[in-house]
Amino acid sequence: MSSHAHPRLPYENIRVVEFTHMVMGPTCGMLLADLGAEVIKVEPVGGDSTRRLLGSGAGFFPMFNRNKKSIALDLKQPEGIEAALRLIDSADIVSENFKAGVMQKLGLDYATLKQRNPRLIYVSHKGFLPGPYEHRTALDEVVQMMGGLAYMTGRPGDPLRAGASVNDIMGGMFGAIGAMAALAQREQTGEGTEVQASLFENNVFLVGQHMMQYAVTGRAAAPMPGRISAWAIYDVFTVKGGEQIFLAVVSDKQWGTFCRAFGLAELLADPRLASNNDRVQARDWLMPQLRSHLADRSAAELAAVFEHEGLPFAPITRPEQLFDDPHLAATGGLAPITLEDGRESLAPLAPFTLGGAQPGIRLQPPAVGEHTDALLRGVGYRDDEIAALKARQITQGD
Repeated sequence: MSSHAHPRLPYENIRVVEFTHMVMGPTCGMLLADLGAEVIKVEPVGGDSTRRLLGSGAGFFPMFNRNKKSIALDLKQPEGIEAALRLIDSADIVSENFKAGVMQKLGLDYATLKQRNPRLIYVSHKGFLPGPYEHRTALDEVVQMMGGLAYMTGRPGDPLRAGASVNDIMGGMFGAIGAMAALAQREQTGEGTEVQASLFENNVFLVGQHMMQYAVTGRAAAPMPGRISAWAIYDVFTVKGGEQIFLAVVSDKQWGTFCRAFGLAELLADPRLASNNDRVQARDWLMPQLRSHLADRSAAELAAVFEHEGLPFAPITRPEQLFDDPHLAATGGLAPITLEDGRESLAPLAPFTLGGAQPGIRLQPPAVGEHTDALLRGVGYRDDEIAALKARQITQGD
C-alpha cells in the first residue's frame, strides 16, 4: 500500500502500558491507540473482568479496547511484577484507573516508577482529584448526582443520570489530553510528569455553563426538561402512527418559512406571534394548535419538509438504529470490528478527522494475552523463560 493510504499517525513512536478496566482508563488508551500509539493492555491471567460484563456493560470491552495489544500477567506474583516493570521501562506512558493505593501496593505508583525512568508520563484516572472526597468510591452515576448533572437532566424533582457514561468517557479523554500535553512538555524539559483526571471534576466542568448562568443572571438554572425555552417551537412532536420527531423554529425568519411550508398563514398574520419572545409567551395555546396541525403527517414527511426548507429537525433515534444511519455509512464513521465470540459488527470511530479521515481500526480488540509472547520477547525474555511463566500461570498466551 502507498504511504498515502496509511498516513503516519502522530503517536506511532509512543508506547503506552495500561493497567485499566471498565470505561475511563480504557477510553484514554483507546484514543492514544487510535492516534497511532502502541498501547499494551496488561490484564490478569483469565482476562479483564470487563470482558465478562452483562447488560449495560456488555459493550464496554469491544468499544474501548480496539487498537491495543494484550498481555496477561499475574501481578500478585513477583515474576509478574518483574515482567510489568520491564515493559514499563520500555514505555513512554503508564495509564491506570485502579482504586487509590492499589498501584502503590504493587510498587507501580508514579513515585516508584519515576525513580526508574524520569521521562515516564503517568496518567491516573480517579473518582476525585486529591482532596476531602478522594477516599470515596466514585461511579459515573455517583458524580452525576453530586455534581448537578442528574438534577439538570431530569424533570424537576426527578434527578436522572445521562443516558451514556459521559464522565467516564470524557474523564478518559481528559486523561489522554493530559498525556498529550505531558508529551509536549517532555519535548521541552526532558522530564515526564504525573497526570490526574477525575470523574467528579469532569462532571463539574460539564455543568460549568449552568454555574456561570447563575453567576451572570443571579437565577438558578432550571432542569433542562423544566426550563423556559429560549424558543417557542423547540420540542418533540408525536405524529402519525405514534412516531416522534424533534422540530425547532428558532428565528423570526424560520417562523415565516415554517408557516408558509405548512399552510399556517393565519398564524403568520397573528400580531400575538410577531416575534420569537411573543411566541414563547404564547406557547400554552400555540403548541396544542401546532401539535394537532402536524399530527396526521408521518415523521418522514415532516423531516423531508424541514430538510428542504433548512429548518432544524431530528428523528428520535435509538442507539441500535445508528448502525443503519446513511450519513455514518457514507462517511465511514462506523468501522468493522470483531466481537469476542468472533461475530462481526461495526463500532464508531473517534469523532474527528486528521487529514480528512477519522483514525481507523488497525487492531481488533485483543484476545486475552494475544500478544504476550511477542511483547515478552521484545523486553528480553527467552522462549524457555516464557514457557516457564506460562507453566506457573504467571502469564498466558493466545
